[in-house]
Amino acid sequence: MKAADIRAKSADEMKDQLLQLKKEQFNLRFQKAQGQTESAGRVRLVRRDIARINTIMGEGKTAPATAKNAEVKSPKGKRK
Repeated sequence: MKAADIRAKSADEMKDQLLQLKKEQFNLRFQKAQGQTESAGRVRLVRRDIARINTIMGEGKTAPATAKNAEVKSPKGKRK
């Protein structure tokens, strides 16, 4: 799954996709523990997709720093 595909989804769709991926991750871990895993690479892809969705969902929560809300601090002690 590409980041552009995730960004095109709404917040509810992303939450649903995240829930589905977490269920799949659980099932893959369970299969791995029992030695029934057919595709070992799928575990890695699912883990990365979960991280991708979490990152994109987190981007919406933080506001970018602009000149209006950025605070410039001067150093406490100047060295000479």
